[in-house]
Amino acid sequence: MIGYLEGRIRKSTPEVLLLDVRGVGYEVLIPLSTYYELERAPADEPVGLHIRTHLRDDSLTLYGFWTERERLLFDHLIAVGGIGPKLARVILSGMSPDELLTALAAGDIALLTRTPGVGKKTAERMVVELRDKVQELAAELEVEPPSSTDDDLVEALVSL
Repeated sequence: MIGYLEGRIRKSTPEVLLLDVRGVGYEVLIPLSTYYELERAPADEPVGLHIRTHLRDDSLTLYGFWTERERLLFDHLIAVGGIGPKLARVILSGMSPDELLTALAAGDIALLTRTPGVGKKTAERMVVELRDKVQELAAELEVEPPSSTDDDLVEALVSL
């Protein structure tokens, strides 16, 4: 299983990244937060991504994250019934890990349903299945209080 890749970016869109690792091009699906971090990185410098390898009968898909925090949260999200890797990536594109953990701890269904693809039942399932794990997740992710700048960014992303 691939867990980390470091290389040069050959092509980048808000959803997919082509990462050249010693002559081999890996296509990696990324959340918007990772895309924005990659845009800030120096163009000619190698970048490293934390990878979650998702294997199905018909495909092998790589999901990349700028931080280990996002990858850990992604792992917990895909463990929730009804949430696959594509929806988990969309959820992480719509809100920061800190905001997501806060919403789960508070049981804020309204905030969770603002993410495209997350309906009321899915949001309720997320809260039920992850609420008890929020303390553990917060410790793993070293949660910091969200800033108002983060709130503005989330609002802008959701409106897109």
